[in-house]
Amino acid sequence: MSIKLVASDIDGTIIDKNNNISAKNFEAVNKIRSKNICFALCTGKSYAVSKKICEELHATYGIFGNGTQIIDLKTGEEIFRKAIPKKDLLFIITLSKRYNFHIHIYTDTEIISEKLKYMDLRNYILKSQYANDTLKFKIVNNILNYVEKNDINALSIVITTETTSLNNFKKLLNIDKDIDSVFINKRGIYRDNIINKDYEYLNISPINVNKNEALTYLANFLNINKKDILAVGDNVNDLEMIQNAGIGVAVNESYNDLKNVAKYVTNSTATNGAFAEAIFKFIK
Repeated sequence: MSIKLVASDIDGTIIDKNNNISAKNFEAVNKIRSKNICFALCTGKSYAVSKKICEELHATYGIFGNGTQIIDLKTGEEIFRKAIPKKDLLFIITLSKRYNFHIHIYTDTEIISEKLKYMDLRNYILKSQYANDTLKFKIVNNILNYVEKNDINALSIVITTETTSLNNFKKLLNIDKDIDSVFINKRGIYRDNIINKDYEYLNISPINVNKNEALTYLANFLNINKKDILAVGDNVNDLEMIQNAGIGVAVNESYNDLKNVAKYVTNSTATNGAFAEAIFKFIK
């Protein structure tokens, strides 16, 4: 097997819980470059949020919004895009407001919210470090009214809570057959150290749009067989990508669901260079 494409999650995989990148991981990036292997960063965040880290890691392609957008980072060309239709956006927001959940929306250049909390607050804190200079934080009085009155090109929408479970709410969302959601637990050992808070969230995107589908699209675009892909991740939104890659690697502190489908689980954590361990093990 010859690795022709490396696909990696960012947070919790290359970047650790304290938002640091191990020197070993930079060495691994250099090895990928020296072998002329395509390198795709795959994240639930938008390109505007992730632009600087993509540049710092010399990625050649980016999968953003959990697969709603693919960009050739060498040229800036958008290869794929699928935004959330307005009718679905309104359905999600209306239902979420009934339960007083926190809502934020990712567009190309904005994070739209009623108040900076949870992931949007985290992104605000980290903006100067990793985001595009064009990224704006749009704070509105009522996000439902704002979306009703404006044409929002939403790449993903995130619903967050710290007081209850979103599992039942996820089932309610299934009424809309045109959307899908991934449940992420940020409690306990998965606590968000940047804002020092426990919470959980749903990352919502159009149906059949996820990191794995986007990676399949990119592989076909590049004429690369999926057996020649090395994929690395730590979270449940990486599960299908890890399961279907030629070599799927789970970081040591990953969710158990991910470890169960991975072909290899690193001994190292993100802090100690888990990404580098995978690269140096499988790329000679």
